[in-house]
Amino acid sequence: MENSSANAASRVRAIIIEQLGVNPAHAVDDASIVDDLGADSLEVAQIVMMIEDEFNIEISDDVAEAVITVGDAIYVVTSKTKS
Repeated sequence: MENSSANAASRVRAIIIEQLGVNPAHAVDDASIVDDLGADSLEVAQIVMMIEDEFNIEISDDVAEAVITVGDAIYVVTSKTKS
């Protein structure tokens, strides 16, 4: 199970890095997607949609609004993809 969590984390990071064009070293768990990585609200929405597509999950607006950091995004994915 840990392997799938690590894999999910790396896939979420890859989406964020690709979408925002940031240095991979900056996409750490406690980095704020907006404040530290410079995303605007449209980019955050795009990241959420890309994560939904990548993992075939649905993220409600309430949950999406609570995604502040890279770690939050990873947590949402791992909590929704546990079998």
